[in-house]
Amino acid sequence: MEGCSKILIIEDDKYILNFLSLSLKANGYTFETANTGIEGMSLFYNNNPNIVLLDLGLPDIDGIDIIKTIRMTSDVPILVVSARGQESEKISALDEGADDYITKPFHMGELMARIRVVERKLKRAIQPENAEIFQMDYLTIDYEKRMVLVDNNEVHLTPIEYKLLLLLVANKGKVLTHNYILKKVWGYGETGDSKSIRVFMANLRRKIEKNRVSPRFILTEVGIGYRFVDE
Repeated sequence: MEGCSKILIIEDDKYILNFLSLSLKANGYTFETANTGIEGMSLFYNNNPNIVLLDLGLPDIDGIDIIKTIRMTSDVPILVVSARGQESEKISALDEGADDYITKPFHMGELMARIRVVERKLKRAIQPENAEIFQMDYLTIDYEKRMVLVDNNEVHLTPIEYKLLLLLVANKGKVLTHNYILKKVWGYGETGDSKSIRVFMANLRRKIEKNRVSPRFILTEVGIGYRFVDE
């Protein structure tokens, strides 16, 4: 068994909670469960989990508010597992600091893969070697401070958005396919969902591009992937 992280599941659907519990146990993970937001937050503060699996549609507290509260004090990976499939809901959750988003119904194998990815994410830093500052036009990246600035004003990126930006910059001028991006940022390729990339990329563009209709930095290669401009 590879599982070693302590996981907190906040989910009010008894069937899904049982399904998740059995799968995590089978993969060697230790976990705790909560079926309300209040109970979930209490377990979070008392037990310091390594990963949070969060449903957005809880009976007492909206999942987005839980993400906001956790992000005030912690960078623990938050993986949203929700029936809310609208892009606006995904963008909202990711913008507030969720690390990934899986829409119900889902395959357990995919969820396990994404959990393994977030376990590795802090161990893998995607950034150019021997570089401290990247600057192009009005965009600046300070690698040492992990800061991104637009017109010298800091913009907040989620961990996944930051990794995406660094990956694009490290390969500027090259077309990166959806599968390549999935493998480098999330850790899986052909089995992944390119829709997730589009959500994250749209959010990243909203934060660093002045004109999203005619972007300065991140260009879309239709049907293939994305490219960061090389000048």
